[in-house]
Amino acid sequence: MEFHLWLTMLITSLFISISPGCGAITTINSALNYGFKRSYAAIIGLQVGYLVQIIIVCIGLGGVIAASAALYNIIKWFGVLYLIYLGISSFRASAAHFKHEKMEKAFKFSSLFIKASLVNLTNPKATIFLLAFIPQFLSLNKPEFTQIVTICATLIGVDLAVMSCYGVLGSTMKKHINNEKFMRVQNRLAGLALITAALFLSGIFEDF
Repeated sequence: MEFHLWLTMLITSLFISISPGCGAITTINSALNYGFKRSYAAIIGLQVGYLVQIIIVCIGLGGVIAASAALYNIIKWFGVLYLIYLGISSFRASAAHFKHEKMEKAFKFSSLFIKASLVNLTNPKATIFLLAFIPQFLSLNKPEFTQIVTICATLIGVDLAVMSCYGVLGSTMKKHINNEKFMRVQNRLAGLALITAALFLSGIFEDF
């Protein structure tokens, strides 16, 4: 994978992970109830669920590539349009407050780990997103295994770092969670980043 393409994937995945979602809420709730260190039971669980989804999508796309390059390109263009849709949705999203569900105070690593794993494993939106996102960075002319390893390492590494930051946020900076201005700016930055990345990946800037 070319460095500029990997860098685009890194930046795009960063803004996607930053955008508040099920993973962020799970991490924040865990940190609020159990503290930052113990919230890693949830953070690691989220990454396991995420990794399984990534591998399943990559294997499925590998089969598509082998079957039909034309079909693969159709999926890739669908991905560009879906990323633009996500960007617009994020930009226009209201700065709604996080709603924290009360969790049991008795900490149990395995229970929190399993619950967090299932959050990502059973999230259909994550599957749809990965189907739209990953084809933008898979090349038909390069070794599939190396590309999949690179994609997995990048997505998991970025999400792990971002969820760790949300853990710190949840345990030490509660005021930002309910700060509408903070959330509005974050949503708009994420939206602009997704739209820009989608336009870049579509190739419309190649002639400039």
